[in-house]
Amino acid sequence: MSGPDVRGASIAALAEGVRSRRWKSRDLVEAYLDRIARLDKAVGSYLLVDAPGARGHADKVDAAVAAGQDVGPLGGVPIALKDIFVTRGIETTCGSKILRGFIPPYEGTPSGRLAAAGAVNLGKLNMDEFAMGSSNENSSRGPVRNPWALDRVPGGSSGGSAAAVAASLCAGSLGTDTGGSIRQPAALCGVAGMKPTYGRVSRYGVIAFASSLDHPGPFGRTVEDVAALMEVIAGHDPLDSTSIPAPVGRYREAVGAGIAGLRVGVPDEYFQAGMDPEIEASVRQALEVLAKAGAQISRVSLPHTQYAVATYYLVCTAEAASNLARYDGVRFGHRTPQAASLDELYSRTRGEGFGSEPKRRIILGTFVLRAGYYDAYYGKALLVRRKIADDFSAAFSACDVLVTPTSPVPAFRLGERMADPLQMYLADIYTVAPALAGVPAMSQCCGFTKAGLPIGLQIIGPPLGEEAVFRAAGAYQNATDWHTRLPDDLPMTAPR
Repeated sequence: MSGPDVRGASIAALAEGVRSRRWKSRDLVEAYLDRIARLDKAVGSYLLVDAPGARGHADKVDAAVAAGQDVGPLGGVPIALKDIFVTRGIETTCGSKILRGFIPPYEGTPSGRLAAAGAVNLGKLNMDEFAMGSSNENSSRGPVRNPWALDRVPGGSSGGSAAAVAASLCAGSLGTDTGGSIRQPAALCGVAGMKPTYGRVSRYGVIAFASSLDHPGPFGRTVEDVAALMEVIAGHDPLDSTSIPAPVGRYREAVGAGIAGLRVGVPDEYFQAGMDPEIEASVRQALEVLAKAGAQISRVSLPHTQYAVATYYLVCTAEAASNLARYDGVRFGHRTPQAASLDELYSRTRGEGFGSEPKRRIILGTFVLRAGYYDAYYGKALLVRRKIADDFSAAFSACDVLVTPTSPVPAFRLGERMADPLQMYLADIYTVAPALAGVPAMSQCCGFTKAGLPIGLQIIGPPLGEEAVFRAAGAYQNATDWHTRLPDDLPMTAPR
């Protein structure tokens, strides 16, 4: 392998090595490109590898280091982006045929801030089409496989982002979370991932799925890696009307601040029948670790949790139907070559370009927005969403963070739930409520099943309470070693 051994390397260590000239950014890029070439055929995490762009950016970082210039907090660190982030001059498809060949003329804010901080983009990562899915089996380019077990899903929709970090095919990555699409794959792949407060990270340059629910956020091998990425991508952006004009917290400091006296709430509704017993046991043990570290543990209630999944799938499908109306074969992306009329242009383009899951959600969303049905479905869902947010507000009056499982089950087998959309949707049962409320939440590894599959611990904070989440996550990580475990390096091709 060329360059340093990057398997399991942290963002902080890589950045420090570039600054101290122990290695060059170009060496890191070559090491990751080598791993991608050897191993990603088995995982399928990358849709596009921008080797020339990564090498060129790395050479600029190395030249700046040699000249004694500040290269930024992420200077020379190779990262990768979910293919929902708009990148100037690099194809951006959202995992869909309908955007095949679309090369944006501008750079989005999250990816632009990473580049300004010195990070080197290796390429674009696989995802469920238009971020619609919980298993990363809905991509038009094929599924992503879990690095811990290649016959299992990595979670979705940011499955490529989580799997690439887990397999050391990049040092960190960005994903998006609409109903759990960062936290669930982080749990199933044994890495750390954060959904920030809604508006904490700009959505400018993030292709919309459900605009009131989309949260861009980072993945990392460790909680510190996530904190380092969050400090760069967070902050007010005048190009996003929903961006919050509040100072960015000191997230990396919070990771090591300890949790003496921190009030941790455990919601009764997140420990119900149907959860895998190994997951419940691991989360209960994690609570004991937090208590020994100084946290005060108490039970709380989020009584409207039972309505969260239904509410989420009414809101997100309605917004998806509206957002995806722009893909009509006229302005960008796929255009059918066979159309005798404008109506046929629209119908053929959309029929050819969209996969089954976007079509399903467009149909559902169009139905709930119809005249005569709006108040009964979408309007009522908005009222219940407010009740769910009020539950969190009440809970946070008595505690600083909430701790729950991230997923009710470990990674399931590829194809296992594709024929049953309801079972697939229920995989998000513990993640949709924080998304509806817009509060920050993180998943980190808290153990493994007997079969060797990762288990995720979810830590939820109040609005703009990312520092409290990082305190709790950091204290748990510092008391355990789950984050140090790595999947075995993979065979060069996936099993059939």
